[in-house]
Amino acid sequence: MAVTIKSLRPTFSELYRYVKFGIDLYKGNPCFVPPLILDEIQTLNPKTNPAFDHCQAQSFMAYRDGKPVGRITAIINSLVNEKNGEQALRFGFVDFIDDDEVVDALFDAVIAWGRERSCTAIVGPIGFSDMDHEGMLIEGFDEMGTMATIYNYDYYPRQMQRLGFAKDVDWIEYRMTVPDKVPDKYMRIADIVQRKYDLQIRKYTSRKKIKREYGHALFELINEAYADLYGFSPLTPRQIEYYISQYIPVLRLRDVSVITKRDGELVAVGISMPSLSSALRRCGGHLLPTGWYHLLRAIRGHSDVVDLLLVAVKPEYQNKGVNALLFSDLLPGYIENGYKFAESNVELEGNENVQKQWEYFERRQHRRRRAFKKQL
Repeated sequence: MAVTIKSLRPTFSELYRYVKFGIDLYKGNPCFVPPLILDEIQTLNPKTNPAFDHCQAQSFMAYRDGKPVGRITAIINSLVNEKNGEQALRFGFVDFIDDDEVVDALFDAVIAWGRERSCTAIVGPIGFSDMDHEGMLIEGFDEMGTMATIYNYDYYPRQMQRLGFAKDVDWIEYRMTVPDKVPDKYMRIADIVQRKYDLQIRKYTSRKKIKREYGHALFELINEAYADLYGFSPLTPRQIEYYISQYIPVLRLRDVSVITKRDGELVAVGISMPSLSSALRRCGGHLLPTGWYHLLRAIRGHSDVVDLLLVAVKPEYQNKGVNALLFSDLLPGYIENGYKFAESNVELEGNENVQKQWEYFERRQHRRRRAFKKQL
C-alpha cells in the first residue's frame, strides 16, 4: 500500500495519536525512556506552548494501510533565524519505521511546507527551544536514555545520510562515577574562587522561596550564559513563566546549587535531579493510575543515578573556577543520597570548557548525537 501523509490539527485526539506512536514504536526496547504524553501534547499545542509566539509549526503523520508508520514536526523559529541571519527550517519529534518510502514521504512533506515559507535549509532534530530534546542518537544505542534526551533506533542516521543530510554539529554525553568524597583539587579551587570573588552558596528547603527569589533570574541567566551556543533560542518572558511553573515544583532542592554575589545577584546555578528514566519506563507515558507514584518516589531521591540537567555561569565568571564551587556544594549531597553515577546529558563536542569540569572524575563518553543539515 502507498504511504499517505496527514497534516495534523492541534487537537487533543490528533496530538495524542502522534505522541503515542512515538512511544509504541519502541515497545519492548529496554533503552527507550518514554516522555509523559500530556507534557508532549502541551509542547506541540499552540494554545499551551508560548514558543508559538515566535514559532510556526506543523506536525505530520505517515500512514500505510490505515496504520501509523511515521511522524515529524516542521518548525520555523523566527527568533533564531533573525539572530543567525538565515531562513532555516527545523524538524523535530521525528520517528519512523525503517522504510525508505515512509521516510521520503515524511521529509518531502516537511520540506514542501518549509519551501512554501521561503526556507532555504533544514536542520534537526531540534525542537522549539533548547528546553526541548535535540540531537539524533548516532552512538550508544545499547545505553538507557535520560528524560532530557532523544532515543532512536540505529537505522535513523543511515536514513538521514540516504536523504543527503550531513553533520551540522554533534553533542556528546558522559557517565561519571560519583566519588566517595569531593576531589581535593575541587575543594582547593572552590575555596580560592569563593574568597577571591566574594561569592556565596545559597541553599533552599522551600520551592516557593527559590521560585520567588530566583525563578526569573535563573532563566535570565540561561539566556545570558547560553546565548552563543548552537541553535540557542532565547527564552521570552512568557516562556520563562511557563518553565518556572513546569520545572521548579519538581526539583529536589538538595540537588540544586545557587551561587550569588554578596548582594544577592545570581552568578551561577547548577540544577540536577534524580534520574527519572526507570520511573518513566514504568509509567509508559501515563501518570495514571500508578505513574505518579513511580515519579514521586524517583523525585524524592530513590535512584542511584543523578541527571545533571544544566550548569549556567555568567559570562564574566566563566573559566574562573566557579564550576568547581558548584560541584563542591553538590557532590556531598550526591554522596549522602547514595548516587553511584551521574549523567552529564548533552554537551557540544567542541565545548572544551564544559568538558574540563569532568576531568577529575572517573568517566566514559557513552553517547553521541547529531544535528543534521541540508540545503533546500
